[in-house]
Amino acid sequence: MSSDAPETFLTQEAYDRLVAELEHLSTTGREEIAKRIEAAREEGDLKENGGYHAAKDEQGKQEARIRTLQGLLKNAKVGEAPESNGVVQPGTVVTATVAGGEEVFLLGSREIAANSELDVYSEASPLGAAILGLEEGQTTSYTAPNGREISVEIVKVETYSGQ
Repeated sequence: MSSDAPETFLTQEAYDRLVAELEHLSTTGREEIAKRIEAAREEGDLKENGGYHAAKDEQGKQEARIRTLQGLLKNAKVGEAPESNGVVQPGTVVTATVAGGEEVFLLGSREIAANSELDVYSEASPLGAAILGLEEGQTTSYTAPNGREISVEIVKVETYSGQ
């Protein structure tokens, strides 16, 4: 059985945090939602029961997050951020001139930088896909979702330090 999901770089800290979140949502979180749904169900008519519908909506969002976490953790590559060698790759901090303005961001999963001020772009995003594999000094362009062509120059590529 092969997986089409991309491998995601995660620091050990991010991996541990996500495992703990998954554990909580899969156990305590599910129990709490079930109790709220049952309590709302006991109030009577479900068609006009706002508490019941809100709890069911929350249950759906929680189950979606559980599936997301399971997929992310299943395809995670855990370890130190890749050592920067001047090439844009997942887990590196990129300084780039994008459409004439300088931006500094992490390329990878936003789960890596949950406690960071850094913006995060997925390598699957239009910008991420366009710059993946480029070296410092190289330029490219990509088509934004609005159809506009955006120029990018890679200024600097650094190892992600966790901040």
